[in-house]
Amino acid sequence: MNKVEHIGIAVNSVKLAGEIYAKLLNTPVYKTETVESEHVITAFLQSGPNKIELLEALNDDSTIAKFIAKKGEGIHHIAFEVDDIEAEMKRLKAEGFVLLNDKPKQGADNKLVCFVHPKNANGVLVELCQEMAV
Repeated sequence: MNKVEHIGIAVNSVKLAGEIYAKLLNTPVYKTETVESEHVITAFLQSGPNKIELLEALNDDSTIAKFIAKKGEGIHHIAFEVDDIEAEMKRLKAEGFVLLNDKPKQGADNKLVCFVHPKNANGVLVELCQEMAV
């Protein structure tokens, strides 16, 4: 794993949260995107090398909606950049980690993603991210 790629924060509104984080970080939202496969709207902010992903549920069945209903708004996941997501998934499986998807899937911000079950990471949902070829 190369670096922390971003921190994901579950919010009720990416618009309102985007305004708050833009003031907090003194930088604007640079990208908003709908990810239908995850039933979310995302907004990204970057300050130096650090990125924040705000996640708003598109519907009540969304994982984000369920997360907010159970825990409230807050940190949802931490994402790590990897060079080869399939190799990293294979390595983690061999180490005994439970992955939440069998194959990488398309995520936000032009990334292939895979999630590691939080029970295997001290209650933290871990996302693996690999830049997709353009």
